[in-house]
Amino acid sequence: MVELTLPKESRINSQGRVFPAPEGAKKPRTFRIYRFDPDSGENPRVDSYTIDMAACGPMVLDALIKIKNEVDPTLSFRRSCREGICGSCAMNIDGVNTLACTRACEDIGKADVKIYPLPHMPVVKDLIPDLTQFYAQYAAVKPWLISRTPAPPDRERLQSKEDQEKIDRPSACILCACCSTSCPSYWWNSDRYLGPAALLAAYRWIIDSRDEATGERLDELEDPFKLYRCHTIMNCTEACPKDLNPARAIASIKRMIAERQH
Repeated sequence: MVELTLPKESRINSQGRVFPAPEGAKKPRTFRIYRFDPDSGENPRVDSYTIDMAACGPMVLDALIKIKNEVDPTLSFRRSCREGICGSCAMNIDGVNTLACTRACEDIGKADVKIYPLPHMPVVKDLIPDLTQFYAQYAAVKPWLISRTPAPPDRERLQSKEDQEKIDRPSACILCACCSTSCPSYWWNSDRYLGPAALLAAYRWIIDSRDEATGERLDELEDPFKLYRCHTIMNCTEACPKDLNPARAIASIKRMIAERQH
């Protein structure tokens, strides 16, 4: 078994620990990363890690993995697919909510790369936000098919190509929470406002031609906070790493409710 010798930080400044570039680094790049362990009783800090990008993959997630494997094993973050599919590595990079696995370091410019957890969420540790409430809100919109009609005995519940295309894009949401955590309305009212991600999921089932609970779903959303706390700021659409449009979905739900009342 090979013992890994980790470099020690060269100094501790007023903000956090500083890890210098390895000797002979050909392409040094500094990453300033938010560090916080609620169990430690210490205040949050920002640690600086300078690594050699000549010996690292191109994405921010590659740099994080290199830092954890070779510099500081105490760094905590979520990751899984590395292909922009699972949404696990969502974080705030250079001031933008995005996925670390699809964000290229060279696209950030030449300045230090600043990495923080998704904003306005409780922090489990370092770059890991507590998504308990986020998932509970997703579950609250009943993101599954509701049908009173028995399923055909010999085939699936079919729908036309046109109907399938309506739900194709909303179904692509990966629940990364980039949209909801970029929304000021969600920041201040996350206990009652469902947020863009949950409302996009609700819209996906409301417009599904196979679902038979459209009325009940709209009734459930007709609430001053659950739905109407959205003020069409559009941050959600700007932040979505899958190029979805939660704001349009929310506006469509509002329109469907208004049309029922006339």
